[in-house]
Amino acid sequence: MALHHPVPEALAHLAGEWRVTRAVRDLAAGSEGRFTGTTRFTPLPAPDGGGLLHHESGVFTWRGTARPAERTLRFLPGEVPGTARVEFADGRFFHDLDLRSGHHMAEHPCAADLYRGVFEVYDADRWRTRWRVGGPAKDLLLVTDYVRVRAGAEADPRRITARPAPSTSGESPAP
Repeated sequence: MALHHPVPEALAHLAGEWRVTRAVRDLAAGSEGRFTGTTRFTPLPAPDGGGLLHHESGVFTWRGTARPAERTLRFLPGEVPGTARVEFADGRFFHDLDLRSGHHMAEHPCAADLYRGVFEVYDADRWRTRWRVGGPAKDLLLVTDYVRVRAGAEADPRRITARPAPSTSGESPAP
């Protein structure tokens, strides 16, 4: 059985609602946090037809304190059919996304820090991102698991049953 699930059309695959769990490790300080919530990929209005609005909302717990957290991204059709261009909400470029093999690596420079991401699709309903962030301001590892919420399914995470994603190490992904 193949580890990665090929996705011929990234935007079609991502459309819908996903349960999200994210582990955040500050490797320099040894601190750990956790985000739990929902990501919704919904159609963008014109003139960005064919794209998706990514809206993530939930609770981020860091050093014992839980706070509401959210973010918004834009996923637009990529230059190559089946791929996507990911932008911040304000239209700044974030990274390209090509899931046609079920696996993709991306980089994003942010001031003097560098974000290196690995995207892995396990099947039609499960995928993972791993971002290793390094530089003078940050030394982080963020691992996010996504499980599709099926239409009509209650959004209560205790009611979602999913096979665990294949084990991956907490090591930095190779560039």
